[in-house]
Amino acid sequence: MLAVITGASSGIGAEFAAQLKQRGYSLLLVARRLEQLNQVASRVGGASVMVADLASPEDRERVAKELERLQPHLLVNNAGFGTQGLFHEAPLQRQMEMHALHVIATVQLTRAVLPGMVARNAGGIINVASVASFGRSAGNVSYCATKAWMAAFGDGLYIELRQAAPGVAVQTLCPGFTYSEFHDVLGSDRGKVAKTLWLQASDVVRESLERLAPGCLYVVPDWRYRWFVHLYPKLPTALRLWLAARSPHKRN
Repeated sequence: MLAVITGASSGIGAEFAAQLKQRGYSLLLVARRLEQLNQVASRVGGASVMVADLASPEDRERVAKELERLQPHLLVNNAGFGTQGLFHEAPLQRQMEMHALHVIATVQLTRAVLPGMVARNAGGIINVASVASFGRSAGNVSYCATKAWMAAFGDGLYIELRQAAPGVAVQTLCPGFTYSEFHDVLGSDRGKVAKTLWLQASDVVRESLERLAPGCLYVVPDWRYRWFVHLYPKLPTALRLWLAARSPHKRN
């Protein structure tokens, strides 16, 4: 069985590669950085790699056509990044790239693989969203919005596939703060978040794969984050917005 992982050069994506390889999958790793992709492929014991920037229309089309040809058993839409800064001050191009990567790439690659999965009534899609799907924070507008879209997209796919192909799994993975390169690139101060709230990428991926099955839509690693996503949306709007303004993501 073939698994395709986007954003596979580090962090959660690289951990998906390691654990899926251990489970007997062959791998296609997709990311922008060839050297890091090759390092991950070597570390897991062998994998095919494909260099692509999924924020680019041309690269998205190239990858989508390859997935249509390969017809993988599993697609992990993991590629993503965050930015800092108030929306009206942040560079527009970077915001547009985030929406292209989190939203358009997820749509295009999922559409490339799903017809084959439905025809076989087997396979799976993992969309790596975030607990940010359920909340908002200043300086994090596009990230929260695009991750919320990923959650809504997963809901719709889940509803359709329960009827059209009940053997195909759709999972929305919503990790909280996770040790990875993500926050290093973002330039976030990890000290603003209690150490007990930080998750290991290996634990996040392990729980995702253990619960990858038709009928299991949301996976939220760690009981504290599960409580958050259960309770936070139920709070009065004024209270939610007051708490969001005090998020660790907010701009100083």
